[in-house]
Amino acid sequence: MTKISKVSEQEPEKLLIMAAGGLVERGRGPDLRIALVQRQRYHNDLSLPKGKQDPGESLPATALREVYEETGCRVTLGDFAGCVQYFVGDVPKVVLYWKMLPFGDPDAFQPSGEVQQLHWLPPAEALEKITYEDEKELLRRVYKLA
Repeated sequence: MTKISKVSEQEPEKLLIMAAGGLVERGRGPDLRIALVQRQRYHNDLSLPKGKQDPGESLPATALREVYEETGCRVTLGDFAGCVQYFVGDVPKVVLYWKMLPFGDPDAFQPSGEVQQLHWLPPAEALEKITYEDEKELLRRVYKLA
């Protein structure tokens, strides 16, 4: 007989990783730019700012915290933009994204051990340069790009 372990006996992060981030926008119309972070740890990838949820933290709070930690931007939370999902090893990870607008100085970025550069790109250029296909698909949906 196969023994099935109780879900409650497993550590939550081994069942599902929850994360959140943002489509940080500045400018409007043809001047619209979105923030991409470049992380050396992940082979200089370009991605949307995001990160894992802390215990007891709401996902909107995670998004605000992670965007600030990765970009240096204080932001206001806008409309829900969508989610992506993928596996980290054999554990599913779900990342929720919100549109965000910076307030204060959006150029306050300082490189850190996690993020080396912050890029402000038009959505179409971000689509070409972003590393991960799931984030490309999110950009296509949100900004109606081909």
